Amino acid sequence: MSLTENLEKIQRRISAACERAGRDPDAVTLLAVSKTHPPETIRAAADAGQILFGENKVQEARAKIPLCPGRLRWQFIGHLQSNKCRDAVELFEMIQSVDSLALAQELNKRAEAAGRTMPVLLEVNVAGEASKFGYAPDRLLAELGALNALPRLEIRGLMAVPPWTADPEKTRPHFRRLRELRERAESALGAPLAHLSMGMSDDYEIAIEEGATMVRIGTALFGPRVKGAPRPAED
Repeated sequence: MSLTENLEKIQRRISAACERAGRDPDAVTLLAVSKTHPPETIRAAADAGQILFGENKVQEARAKIPLCPGRLRWQFIGHLQSNKCRDAVELFEMIQSVDSLALAQELNKRAEAAGRTMPVLLEVNVAGEASKFGYAPDRLLAELGALNALPRLEIRGLMAVPPWTADPEKTRPHFRRLRELRERAESALGAPLAHLSMGMSDDYEIAIEEGATMVRIGTALFGPRVKGAPRPAED
């Protein structure tokens, strides 16, 4: 199938999942994971109507973004090192993978220097996997007040990458856990958190049924990655 056909298929499946869940399809945003894909592929996706893209390496994004159409929007979805915060604040409209108070503080400092406010999502390690980054749920709740006090950051919601499984239905409890954690965080903050970024090519329909507002899709849109490559945090 062509990239345009893949995009149309994904959009149909998003709409169907929303219908099953009694949700408005406009409440779910598709973020195209463009990691490793060249500017010409991104341009083709843009020509097919996709505007929002996600990158997980700052260095790759810095080289690639200037070669892509200027109307596109970019979010950062990979593990962010503190020494890359300045560039990340410059390149992206949102950083989805804030996984510690120290990283948040560095982002706040860099956003202050840039004279901007940085929207962020807090990444949660919902299954407590040693191999993955992200807040433990209890630690996130404990640090939420300090995170929210950083004046140059806007906490917009939560993000998670559940363990991979051949049966997408087995990811449902993890998505539900993230939704419930968002509810607890909203109660602690006394304010709504708009976004749940969860669901990828294999399981985005389950994620939508459990409340995802953003799904991060690469393989189903652009085609399979190299066989044997590890499942990244974005797709």
